[in-house]
Amino acid sequence: MKIYTVGGAVRDQLLGLPIKDRDYVVVGATPDDMLRKGFRPVGKDFPVFLHPKTQEEYALARTERKTAPGYRGFVFHTAPDVTLEEDLVRRDLTINAIAQADDGSLSDPFGGVADIQNKVFRHVSEAFAEDPVRILRLARFAARFDGFTVAPATMELMRSMVAGGEVDALVAERVWQEVAKGLLEAHPSRMLMVLQECGALVRIMPELPIDARLLQVIDEAAVRGLDLPVRFAVLMREVDTSLIDQISLRLRVPNECRELAVMVAREADAVGMALNLPAEKLVSLFERCDGFRKPQRFSQMLQSLQCGAGDDFPQATFLQAGLDAARAVDAGALAQGCADPKSIPAVIHAARVAAVKTRLGLADGRSA
Repeated sequence: MKIYTVGGAVRDQLLGLPIKDRDYVVVGATPDDMLRKGFRPVGKDFPVFLHPKTQEEYALARTERKTAPGYRGFVFHTAPDVTLEEDLVRRDLTINAIAQADDGSLSDPFGGVADIQNKVFRHVSEAFAEDPVRILRLARFAARFDGFTVAPATMELMRSMVAGGEVDALVAERVWQEVAKGLLEAHPSRMLMVLQECGALVRIMPELPIDARLLQVIDEAAVRGLDLPVRFAVLMREVDTSLIDQISLRLRVPNECRELAVMVAREADAVGMALNLPAEKLVSLFERCDGFRKPQRFSQMLQSLQCGAGDDFPQATFLQAGLDAARAVDAGALAQGCADPKSIPAVIHAARVAAVKTRLGLADGRSA
């Protein structure tokens, strides 16, 4: 039995990056061998075991065979005679197909070290084409690793996969999972460009128009360290609200991301004109956005719309101050003091308008 560190841990070590998780492959062992050493089985499709002390995952060396479209259509085979190279050849990219032994020596049968040095994403073998998730993963890696390019042969292979319908076989949840991870990387624009270049983007999100402006603002959202709902809203800023719902339903986008994106697209013009709006319309904006119950989401909307505006976006502080003033109104006390319950909403609304006028110094005669 020999144990090797494989995949991302080896790659990131060679890149000088922090190692988040370690994966191990075990060569020359059977499931019974692992059980006798105290490992706990957890794999359903193939033997994966948890280390008795560290709880890290150890997988038996395996081969795989494509049996159906999509990323689930595989049959795996494990046996003590499966070699390390046979296990590594099934991996997606050469930079992920490097193994490290306990003594620190590397097994690099497919030139992954050279591709790391040259900053190239290259598929290990034609087996890459059997799993469409690998297109999404490569695009996500492009968003993470600065300066890497896709090998021409790999790009051509991805184009042929898209043309063959492999991307269409992906389940929505897996598409969103990879897209979301890519949006959270340092340069999400690169994910979009790779997906566009290979033809996958139009299959995944045909409603999304890609241009230089969008690429700029989505990267700005990353530079600002904004969270996933804000980055998705930035991505959807130029998409019609009905199409945002369409995309979100198709990809099973979480509600918090969908709702914020719809609100940003719907209210972009109102926010842009905020400095010239009367207090009445400002309070109506707060109400439409449910800002009194969800002030954090309102702030997220402003963060999204600030991307691309640079530091010249006074609407953000202006609206935030207005919302804070309106939220400071004691709606409960006003409601208790109303003799006519039907008048409560109007009374609270009027008090909020007055508070916004005072806080922002707005004149009564200000026009819309």
